[in-house]
Amino acid sequence: MSGHSKWATTKYRKGAQDKARAKVFAKCIRAIEVAARDGGGDLDANATLRTAFQKARGASVPLDTIEKAIKRGTGELEGVRYEAINYEGYGPGGVAIMVETLSDNRNRTGAEMRNLFSRNGGNMAEPGAVSWQFERKGIVTVPLDQDEDKVMEIAMEGGAEDLSSNGSVWVVTTAPSDLESVRRALDDAGIAPESVDLSLEPTSLVPVPDEADAKKVLRLLDAIDDHDDVQAVHSNADISDEVLASFEG
Repeated sequence: MSGHSKWATTKYRKGAQDKARAKVFAKCIRAIEVAARDGGGDLDANATLRTAFQKARGASVPLDTIEKAIKRGTGELEGVRYEAINYEGYGPGGVAIMVETLSDNRNRTGAEMRNLFSRNGGNMAEPGAVSWQFERKGIVTVPLDQDEDKVMEIAMEGGAEDLSSNGSVWVVTTAPSDLESVRRALDDAGIAPESVDLSLEPTSLVPVPDEADAKKVLRLLDAIDDHDDVQAVHSNADISDEVLASFEG
């Protein structure tokens, strides 16, 4: 199993504690609606919906709010129709950036993404220019106080590919199709995951050793992540813990 730095997972997304609760709720609800629309409202039969449901519950979204979102997705209640759109681009230092959005207006969101990139030292790229540098993975995080050998053994039995630590949690990486079996294996062993998610992970990292460039990258990622339509931002930037700590401070 590999050992990774804090930025090895390279998905930059500020936690719920750094955002207004309403914005976190809105992102969770959109994801649930789209998952229910695309795969039906049965949690047992729709793995994407189940993952979105678990993420929403982890963010303390009320159960009745989730149930209404599922019904809007399946058409039982009226609602706005959201479309999943990915945007690709580059940031300072040539780092690759993937942006996942759920939008009810493709033209508006595209224009606003382009503006965010250009205003923060980056530039949008054509579809396919960046996406080949990422692959879809399941990500399960487990509290760091759990025994590493036990987490590794249980996760591998469930089909995990890798185990690492980012300094605050154990990070279990899986193929998308094995995400649920790994989650279930950990649950059955009495190990409650902190989060269960599908993510775009980079196939290689781009070091950003210059502190000024690194902070520019972080500001760009933060500005994009703060957009209401954005569900997640992913980058292949490899930034030191020291620079990250100074940015967050």
